Amino acid sequence: MRTRYTLFKSETEPIVIIMAILLVTGTINVFSSSYVLAAMDFENPYYFLQRHLQWLLLGIVACWLCRRMNYQRMRGLMFVGMGITVFLLIAVLFVGTTVNGAQRWLAFGPLSFQPAEFAKLMAVLMGAFSISAVLSKERFRIDRDGGRVFIPFGAILVMAFLVYREPDFGTACIVFGVPLLMALVLLVSPRSWVWISLLTLILAFSIGTLQPYRMKRLEVWYDPWSDARDAGYQMVQSLSTIGSGGIFGMGFGDGVSKYEYLPEAHTDFAFAIFSQEHGFFGVLLIFFLFAVLLVTCMRVAARAKDTFGQVLALGIIFLVLGQALANLAMVSGLLPVVGVPLPFISYGGSSLIVTMAGMGMLLGIADRSRDTLPAVKKKSEKPETRRSKIHIVR
Repeated sequence: MRTRYTLFKSETEPIVIIMAILLVTGTINVFSSSYVLAAMDFENPYYFLQRHLQWLLLGIVACWLCRRMNYQRMRGLMFVGMGITVFLLIAVLFVGTTVNGAQRWLAFGPLSFQPAEFAKLMAVLMGAFSISAVLSKERFRIDRDGGRVFIPFGAILVMAFLVYREPDFGTACIVFGVPLLMALVLLVSPRSWVWISLLTLILAFSIGTLQPYRMKRLEVWYDPWSDARDAGYQMVQSLSTIGSGGIFGMGFGDGVSKYEYLPEAHTDFAFAIFSQEHGFFGVLLIFFLFAVLLVTCMRVAARAKDTFGQVLALGIIFLVLGQALANLAMVSGLLPVVGVPLPFISYGGSSLIVTMAGMGMLLGIADRSRDTLPAVKKKSEKPETRRSKIHIVR
């Protein structure tokens, strides 16, 4: 019998390794992109790095706890979590801290966090609960089982509306859009995808143009150089920053756009600074890491032991890697500026904790799926009795 050699002992090892590489890369990039701003505003070049390390430690703890917790028990706690999240979203509208015209932060001592970030993960949990309930029913009846769909998605819509009122239109789209995408992929026939997606885009465009500044963003997205000194300034600087990196980049710490040329250089546009300092090959490395992470996470979702685990894993993939795709498209000008951070790379405590917690849940799904695989039969058994009893969840 031939021995089968594998690079990794389990499906979780490549995920953990890629996460570690991205977190180290992100930490280095946070310092490189923020030390100028930190020295000018706080007289401490390590200000953002120190805070980032604090959030990173909390994120690792959140990842460990979510991995250890049985994800099946989350279904019994998610309505409590939803109630707490809605309470925090309402509280931030009254007592939240306002930054750049948006009231999105709640402060607790020296640290502040965004409840909207936690609403993203809660929306994925609620969506997975609702969709898995539909898929597990052989005959779904709207009069009997409709509450399992309408109540969770109604709660998701409430959270999205509260986030929209902050205002944070980009995050509101994620809160409602990720569960909607999960339902579209898993519950709707492919023939209906086109018109549902078209109606969703029309609705999002209509809501997005209610505010003049959002309409201006759409205009400069089409031609940022038409208003390069005002509304299109950030996009023009982002494209110039990426292009100036060339093939090999300017070198770590030598990027010039962080000297107050590129706004939000350490948060939403952190990837532009990374591109400037590490060049084309550094960008390819990030693309490669996210692509491998996508493939390994999809394997975890496909091999989950139950429907809820499969749907939850898919939702976490849409949330984490979908945000990565949106940020990369935004920074490169393929999408308008929507304020979506790059997971593992951008500075942002709430976003980092939610990303790490979501990945911890996915790792927990992989661990429990591996534990339920059938044991290897003894050699003394007859060949006809050694049949696989793995049941594929449909």
